[in-house]
Amino acid sequence: MDSVFFIFLLPILLAVMMMGLGLELSIQDFLRVSRYPKVIFVALFSQLVILTSIAFLICIVLHLPPLLAVGLMLLAGSPGGPTASLFSYLYQGDIALNITITALNTLVSIFTLPFIIKMSLVYFVEQHENVVLPTIRIVQVFMIMAVPVLLGMWIRAKFPALSKTMHRPMRIFSISFLILLFSFASFQERYHLYEYFESVGIAMILFCFASLFIGYCVPLLMGIPDRQARACSFEIGIHNTAIAMTMALSVMENVMIAVPAGMYTLIMYSFASIFGFLISRQPRVLATPKNGSLDL
Repeated sequence: MDSVFFIFLLPILLAVMMMGLGLELSIQDFLRVSRYPKVIFVALFSQLVILTSIAFLICIVLHLPPLLAVGLMLLAGSPGGPTASLFSYLYQGDIALNITITALNTLVSIFTLPFIIKMSLVYFVEQHENVVLPTIRIVQVFMIMAVPVLLGMWIRAKFPALSKTMHRPMRIFSISFLILLFSFASFQERYHLYEYFESVGIAMILFCFASLFIGYCVPLLMGIPDRQARACSFEIGIHNTAIAMTMALSVMENVMIAVPAGMYTLIMYSFASIFGFLISRQPRVLATPKNGSLDL
C-alpha cells in the first residue's frame, strides 16, 4: 500500500494541486515584472539567494543529520505558499504583489528546485545513505511542477468561468492535501517525532524567523514601502510545504526528508500570525520607490 501511495497517488495529487495554483495565475501576473522590477527582484533575491544561504548555514552550524539537512534545503527552495496572500490581506500587505511573486517564484522553482535537491544530496548525504536523485527523477520533478501549472493557466485563459468555479474547491483540496501529507508522515514516523523535534525543531524556528525577518527588513532597507515589504515578508515566510513534503515522499521516497517541511507547517502559521500582529502595530514606513507603488 505504501509503495502504491508513494509512486502513483502522491505525484497525481501534487499535479492536481499545482494545476490549482495555475488556475490562480495569468499572463498579467508575469507582465507586471516590467512595471515593478525593483520590488520583485528584491523579493526573489531574498528568497532564492539570501534565505537559501541562511538555510545552508543553519544546517552546518546546528550539525543537522544529513537527511534532515536535505529536507531543510528542499523547504528553502520551495516557492511561497498560496496562503501568503491571505496573510497579506489580514495584515495590510500588497496582495497584487503576492500574486505576482507567487507566479514568478513558482516558475523559477521549476528550474531551481531540482538543482537545490541535487546539490543538497551531493553535499550532505554520505555514500552509505540509500537516497539518490538520478537525472530521470530531476525530469520528473520538473514535469510534475511545470505541466500542471501551465494547464491551470490555460484553463483560466480559455474558460474563465470554469476557473472561478474551481478556485475555491482547489484551495480546499490543497489545504486537505497538506493535512493528509502531514498526518501520513507523522503516522509513519510516530515513534520518532520527539527525536525529530529535538533534531530539527530549533532549526525550523530559526529558519521561520529568518524568513519573515528577511522578507520584511531587506525590502525596507532597499527603499520599498511598508505595504510591499509586508507582502514580501509573508511571501518569503509562508513556504509551500505541500510541495516539499510531496517531493520528499514520492520523488525521493524518504520520510525523514519530509520531516522539516512537516515541522515547518506547524510553526510557520503561528509565527506569521505573531509577526503580522507585531508589524501591524508599527507606524508605516513612508519610503517611496523610484519606480512607483504596486497598487493595482
